[in-house]
This record gives sequence, structure tokens and C-alpha cells, in this order.
Amino acid sequence: MRVPRVLVSLLAAAALTGFYGCGSSGPPNQEGTGGASATGGSSATGGSGATGGGGATGGNTATGGSSATGGSSATGGSSANGGNGGNGGTNGSAGNSAKGGGGGGGSHATGGGGGVSAVGGAGGGKGGAGGAGAKGGAGGASSGGGTGGTSANGGAGGAAGNPGTAGGPPQQITTAGGTWNLVWSDEFNGSGAPDSSNWGYEKGFVRNQELQWYQPDNATVSGGLLTIAAQKVHVLNPNYVAGSSDWKTNRQYYDYTSTSMTTSGKHSFQYGRFEMRAKIDIRQGSWPAFWILGDGTAWPQSGEVDIMEYYANKVLANVCTPNGSNCTWDSTNQSPASLGTNWADDFHVWAMEWNATTINLFLDDKQVNTYTVSTANSTNPNPYDSKKFYILVNLAIGANGGDPTNTTFPITYQVDYVRVYQKAN
Repeated sequence: MRVPRVLVSLLAAAALTGFYGCGSSGPPNQEGTGGASATGGSSATGGSGATGGGGATGGNTATGGSSATGGSSATGGSSANGGNGGNGGTNGSAGNSAKGGGGGGGSHATGGGGGVSAVGGAGGGKGGAGGAGAKGGAGGASSGGGTGGTSANGGAGGAAGNPGTAGGPPQQITTAGGTWNLVWSDEFNGSGAPDSSNWGYEKGFVRNQELQWYQPDNATVSGGLLTIAAQKVHVLNPNYVAGSSDWKTNRQYYDYTSTSMTTSGKHSFQYGRFEMRAKIDIRQGSWPAFWILGDGTAWPQSGEVDIMEYYANKVLANVCTPNGSNCTWDSTNQSPASLGTNWADDFHVWAMEWNATTINLFLDDKQVNTYTVSTANSTNPNPYDSKKFYILVNLAIGANGGDPTNTTFPITYQVDYVRVYQKAN
């Protein structure tokens, strides 16, 4: 987000001067992209073992049901009780891992309840591998063996599903743009402050005469989510100078706080698929963004891509063509209402696929903007074919976001993950 911008396409008429830069449901799908994952089918209960007679064979359990798409792997069946001297019941096979979210590990199958001295059944399978856009499931633990009958063999263990990584993102995905390998991500699976190895912070008043004072404290990680919560306050500006003509120092107080996080100096990338799953607050005053800037050069020669920004009832996707001290903006926007009923109540996926010729921007897998890299050849050098870019995730208040006076705080911006993929060789 930035002021000024000469918006091309639907924002072409909005000429702003003096500023730059972006400001930028249901719970996150821990097991798949989009909605909550389905529950895997429960396994059938094994048949009862034969009663009494010597040598009777115990009933085999039914095979565990395959899990639904995006669900957990199925639970192995319970083993049957073997008759005296019979063979112990066979454990059910573990459910196949789901395609999509990572399945949970199979339940601990119990070996057949045959006669004395049998060998117990092997453990259930591991959880399924995470699918594209999903967080992988945790592997299942091995089960305890059953009690065998006289000379009987315990039930066989369940078949293992594909192994998953607990809490991990998919290592490779395929889109219409190609096959991509994961090179970096933050899944926000910890607790407390964001990971300092991934993120630094902008501080104080930064750009666009926005109202918020940026500080790290408004960003927290809990329950698999990053939450930036803008708050209403009334605090003395430590940089206040009476009579100053600089907007950053002539405000005696700041009345709002928020957070702007950046990977600058920690992680930057040239080309790839940059992806975020998030839920944004679209009330008056809110200006969230997910954007990138080029390393080592001042704006606007750095270039800028706003993969997502929202303000004034518009969800935008923008690319800057540097033009002297400003940008010419290639921009598209959509109203939340046009995207669906209660659109802002849900989490959505924003993505950019960038190579040496093209930048494509997506919202929920629908392409919303495209930019030809050579458009910026008038800039020497063209930032989009010569630089690595770093990521910013921030929530601004006011300015383009509008007057927040009558908005109930906090205003929140919740992020499930940020990921960067690059083309597979």
C-alpha cells in the first residue's frame, strides 16, 4: 500500500502525492487448503472369535475405512477374540492417508485376543503426508500386542500410511504455473512473539501519514495463527517536536498502535510463488497488506508488488512501474461484496507467481492481475529481473484506510502461514 500511486486499470484516476509503500474463516484449516478437513472413516469392528471348541479360528477384523479427502487416516479395526487354541484375530489395516491435509496416525490396533502365549499384533500406521497447502498430520504411535491363545499367532499389524510431518507445509505443489518446491515458510506454530529468525519490525511513524505507531508488541503467535491486533491508545510521541513541519514529529501523541513485520535482512528471494493464507478485517480504518520490496534500493526504484492490500472497500492487487520519484500502478480491485456473502468472515489465499517475464497475482486460485516484467525496462536496472525481494506483512490504520474514530478496536489481521516456493528443476 502506498501513497501516492497512479492507479492503472480501475484505480488509474487516483493520483496521490508524497508517500509510498503498502500498509497491507473460520479457524485456519490445519489439514488442507481452504475449509476444515473431513474426518476419516472409522474402521469396522472385528468379528467375535469362535467360542469354545479347540482349534476354532478367531474372527478377523474388518479393514479400517479409508479417510475422506482432507481427513485423518482411518483407525485400524479391533482384533477379534480367538477361540481356545485358535489363531488370534487379524488387526485391521490402517486407513490410507488423505489427499490434502495430513491424516492423523491410525489408532493403536490391539493384537488378537486368542489363547495364551501368542505374539501380539504390530502397531498401526503413521499419519498421511500433508497435501498441497495443508499442514501435515502427526504420525501415529505403535500399538500394543494382543494376548494370544495357546500356540496361536497374534493379529497382524495395520498397513502404514504415507508419513507426514507434524505441523509441516507441503514440500512440493503443482499449479497451472508449474511445479514448485518449498524454499521458506513460517507456519506460526509456536507461541508468543513471531520467530525472530524470520521477522524484523518497522517502528514508529513510517509512511503515508498513517495514524498508527508501529511496534512489535501488537503481533502475537498462538494456536497456529499470527495475529496483528491494532489498538486504540493515547501515548506521548517520544519524537515530538513542537512547531515541527514533519508529520512524524509534530504529532504530540499517537492514538493507535499496530505492527509491520518484514523479512528484510533475513530472507529475500528472486522469482517464485509467494503465498499467504489470511483473514482480514474490512472495517473502517483498516489497511492490511501482504507485499514485497526490492533489496538495496530506495523506493520506488526498488519496485513494489502488493500481493494483497485492502482499504476503502477494495481488495487490491498492484504492481509498481517506477517512474521518477513515484510509481505508475498496474492495479485491479474488487469489493468484498462482489467476492461472496460474508467473504470477510473466512480465510483466503493470496499468491504471486513471478518469473523473468511475468508477475501473476491470485486470490483463492483465481488470477486477478498480470504484469509484464519488461514494462519496467525504463528503470535502470529493472527491479523485477535484477533484484531479490523481501516480504512485508503489516496492518496500517487511517490514511487510505479511512477514519477509524467510530470503529470498535482491536482491528485484527490473522495469518495462517506465509510460504515461498521456487520452480522445481
